[in-house]
Amino acid sequence: MSTATSDNRPARLLARYMVLGLIAVIFLFPLVFMLISSLKPDRQLLSDSGSVRAFLPVGDISLNNYVAAFERAPVELFIFNSVLVTGITVLLTLVVCSLAGFAFTFLNWRGREVLLSLILATFILPFESIAIPLLMIATQLPWIGPDGISQGWLNSYRIQIAPFIADGLSIFLFVQYFKDLPKELIEAARAEGASWWQVYWRVVLPLSGPVLATAAILKFLLMYNQYLWPLMVAQEEGYRPVMVGLQYFFLRNPAWGEIMAYLSMITIPVLGFYLVLQKAFIASVASTGVKG
Repeated sequence: MSTATSDNRPARLLARYMVLGLIAVIFLFPLVFMLISSLKPDRQLLSDSGSVRAFLPVGDISLNNYVAAFERAPVELFIFNSVLVTGITVLLTLVVCSLAGFAFTFLNWRGREVLLSLILATFILPFESIAIPLLMIATQLPWIGPDGISQGWLNSYRIQIAPFIADGLSIFLFVQYFKDLPKELIEAARAEGASWWQVYWRVVLPLSGPVLATAAILKFLLMYNQYLWPLMVAQEEGYRPVMVGLQYFFLRNPAWGEIMAYLSMITIPVLGFYLVLQKAFIASVASTGVKG
């Protein structure tokens, strides 16, 4: 019986890798199509789209679409804006939401269950329903800058960051993860005289790699794909992110090769960010995940 099981193991492993490979190929098809199409002129791109040639670098291949994309719009500025806003928001979200999750999990204070329930209730509240009130508030908020006190946060990075620092989903992820940590570690640290801040920084946070990666990836995708809010609050070109910049390629004479080149360039930060955190993300899904 043991020998038969061991004989079947290589076949099962091969079948598993074949299935995973097929799934990977299916998910890679859109990326390959986008990249190959960005190297072709529009006429060839459209003619090849109905055959397997759409996924092959054949025909008139060049980087002309990338050059034309930079001539049509300030692509490097849009990518910089998105990476800056997204990076700062992700960092602040991890700090604020992990502290909130720590307080909800380990500290005993009156009303924490009620407040946590209210935070979870925000899941059902679409952002579109509060966009206009937020916009009205943003036009009235004061700001102290190099030129003194000014009114209104429009056309700035801060208005694209501040409303998204704390969110219910990230807090919920941290609360659920912290609940599964061994309570003995916390009790031992407190017994040795560690403050709550030391417990958070030296005990809890080093064990929270999976949930930090999960929250970071989810927040990165949310912020990097922002369109409605930046469109409302960033009227100046210097503050517009990549999704708002996409409309530049549809205003006059849409060129599909240039659009594919633009999409290829703005996808690079997303892939890079995910590749950096993929091990911790996969570990979080495989081991802890989101336990309710």
